[in-house]
Amino acid sequence: MPIGPARMPLMEHLGELRMRLVRIVVVLLVAIVVFYLAAPTVINILIWPISDFLPVNENGQQLNVIGSIDPFTIPFKVSFWTSIVATSPFILWQILAFFLPALKPSERKWFIPTFAVAVALFIAGTVFCYFIILHPAFQWLTSQTNGWGTLLPDAASYIDIIIGFEIGFGVAFELPIVIFYLVIFNIIPYHKLRASWRYVYVALIVFSACVTPDANPVTMLLLFAALVALYELSLLISRVVLAKRIKRQQEEEEELYGEDDD
Repeated sequence: MPIGPARMPLMEHLGELRMRLVRIVVVLLVAIVVFYLAAPTVINILIWPISDFLPVNENGQQLNVIGSIDPFTIPFKVSFWTSIVATSPFILWQILAFFLPALKPSERKWFIPTFAVAVALFIAGTVFCYFIILHPAFQWLTSQTNGWGTLLPDAASYIDIIIGFEIGFGVAFELPIVIFYLVIFNIIPYHKLRASWRYVYVALIVFSACVTPDANPVTMLLLFAALVALYELSLLISRVVLAKRIKRQQEEEEELYGEDDD
């Protein structure tokens, strides 16, 4: 995709912004139409990890459509969010490419790697959720009715929960980028993040509880474990990439504290 020059008149900047927004809207609309036509297949794919925990009616269907407008709103919701995820690399590129000319040459070198890693991490989060999280999460949720109720799964609520899981895990997996740039821009030095791991872990478990769309402890703990692994991995990568800077900062602080002791 072309990237505009660093300096342009205001109207040209607005024109470029409009052009990129139009591209995003057109691509998104086309994707929504395509996924709406394929909505039954997409819905069956979405519920596949939880199909073992859904009752089957006489027609072989596992979800109940209750509301009168749900036959339209559910496929549209599925097609909309599926389109957002599917076109997210294009949307993210258009947004970042608009701001790229304002960056310094030394900052631009991080643009393509950041873009690629952000897309890869988001996809990894959704895949992790689909294959690892959804099955045990719904196993625990559906087991809570044992002995006192009959499960009648509502299609709208189940689809909302699955979409919430997928989006939440995709966003949560962007943690390594946040940590890396906190260190690289020296907002929070590496050694402070390393020394404050207890506070970070508490923050991560609170974040896990907020991101997961249910009150399921299994889901929260699985997400927390994944975020801890990503946090430690991001610190390791930061230490390797910025080894010289980290060593220099540690030496400067040791000298500073040594002078204070004198």
